[in-house]
Amino acid sequence: MRVMVLVKATEDSEEGIMPPPKLFEDMGKFNEELVQAGIMLSGDGLKPSKMGKRVAFDGPDRRVIDGPFAETRELVAGYWIWEVKDMDEAVAWVKRCPNPMLGPSEIEIRPFYEMEDFAEIATPEGQASHDRAAEGLAAQQKDRG
Repeated sequence: MRVMVLVKATEDSEEGIMPPPKLFEDMGKFNEELVQAGIMLSGDGLKPSKMGKRVAFDGPDRRVIDGPFAETRELVAGYWIWEVKDMDEAVAWVKRCPNPMLGPSEIEIRPFYEMEDFAEIATPEGQASHDRAAEGLAAQQKDRG
């Protein structure tokens, strides 16, 4: 099962305060453990929301909203994508993670939808377009790797 592990933002991360060297080292070691265990597929930190944008949709209309965004606790400061056998394994790994922030923080784990989750609604045309997109993405990753 694939999961996205979301490191929630804090006031410090939204201010762009960098972690101390020890935390940077500890997170690097944790990432190495994840890679060696075959868990981590990708991951990265995100810059503060003041550097981001949102696009709001309302029917055919699009509106660009500049950051920063309110409700810091609802923002994401970083993420991993992991391949785990189940949610219990993901939770066990998150419990091993160093606290990713200088103070109190939260990490959220969300499972990905997989194609079999759409079996009841997938038309042959829809399935074919998703398959082509997946094949194109795999080819791009192969070219980059």
